Formats: sequence, structure tokens, C-alpha cells
Amino acid sequence: MELDTTHVWITTRRLRPGAREEFSRSWRPAEFPAGMLRAYELYSPDGSEVVGISIWDSPESRDEYRLSDVESARRQAMAPYVVEERSGFYSGRELRIPDR
Repeated sequence: MELDTTHVWITTRRLRPGAREEFSRSWRPAEFPAGMLRAYELYSPDGSEVVGISIWDSPESRDEYRLSDVESARRQAMAPYVVEERSGFYSGRELRIPDR
């Protein structure tokens, strides 16, 4: 692995119509887990789809959180608003864009 390897968890959820606000309130944990370096919440223009992107210091940190009671409770809170979910965990690197 390269020294600048990044570990990224991406989850895409299709939401029930009109559920964006309730979903947004339900997913946020009381505190962010150890090992999570950054997190993003992205919505489609019509609010029917949300993409969560989190960047982790290691696969082990993500796995520990994914299997935790906190994550289980968070998923239960989101469930009434989610129609479909896809998730993947990736390792990669940031591409450097040259100065123009």
C-alpha cells in the first residue's frame, strides 16, 4: 500500500418521498467514532437520494464502528425513511491536480 492510502466508506440510500429532513435528523450519531477523519452528506437535487461518504484512518476502525451498538441503533433510526441501500468500502489515493 502507498503511504497516502485513503479508506473510504460510501453508502447510497434512496429515500421515501418527502423523508429527507426526518432522515437527516435520524442518521447523525451523538458523537463521531474514533478513526473517522471526515464525513460528507450529499443529496440529489430532489432529495430522494442521499450519499454518505466517510474517510477512515484504517479498515479496522471502520469495521469496529460498523459492528458497534451505536451504528446498529443509528441504522434502526434511519430504516423507516430508506427504500433501498447500497454500500461499499474502498481503499485508494487522492489524485493531485497540477497547478494551472
